[in-house]
Amino acid sequence: MTTGTSTVDLRVDHALATIRLTRAAASNALDLATKNELLAAVRRVAADERIRAVLLTADGKNFCVGQDLGEHVEALHNDATTAMDTVGAHYNPLLRAIHDLPVPVVVAIRGACVGAGLGLALAGDIRVAGAGAKFATAFTGIGLAADSGLSHALVLALGASRAAGLMLLGDRFTAEQALDWGLIHRLVTDDEVEATAAELAASFAQGPTAAYRQVKKLLWAESAGLAEALERERLAQEALGASHDHRVAVEAFLTKTAPVFTGR
Repeated sequence: MTTGTSTVDLRVDHALATIRLTRAAASNALDLATKNELLAAVRRVAADERIRAVLLTADGKNFCVGQDLGEHVEALHNDATTAMDTVGAHYNPLLRAIHDLPVPVVVAIRGACVGAGLGLALAGDIRVAGAGAKFATAFTGIGLAADSGLSHALVLALGASRAAGLMLLGDRFTAEQALDWGLIHRLVTDDEVEATAAELAASFAQGPTAAYRQVKKLLWAESAGLAEALERERLAQEALGASHDHRVAVEAFLTKTAPVFTGR
């Protein structure tokens, strides 16, 4: 079975589902259509009992650069008080849907994996990255805090201290650092990412699915705070989305100039 839209492709081959971001020209930035289509694809996978593993991947040089800021600026101009409604309406349901998939989810990462793109990657179970992959939280650089479950996933994976550094400083980190910290599970050449991730996902699709389901249930017990974290992120982003600093920073990013923050 294959279903495709302008931004997301879903292919089911026997017990393996491959969900592919296809907005390569925009570095797979998450506009409204992409978020809706990605959520629809994940829900179709969740409803298909034949599926025993999932591969989440992307076309082009970059996995996902997060929110489409061009679209976001339009939302800010239309009404800054509602521009961040997308967190509760789109990001939170999407992250919960990926996290709640009862079968293994393998993520293939090339190039940039930042902001909400990093949140998507961390919602999976196993991550394969290319040597040229670059990661960052990126939110404070545009006057925001975090969404897409990052505040939860990073603390759970790295501890509060390292998570605080990544979120407050916004520093980029490399695939080698991500491997050393345990954020990714396989580091290969950029050309080998897709094949390696697909091979892993295919092996899960042929493995002891009942055992995998129970493993994920046990892991969910360790991450039971996700719902609360997503709600806290929503409230924070909605408050910051209407701030002067955020609007200035997003417009500066799009014009490739340096933002001047005033703290309001």
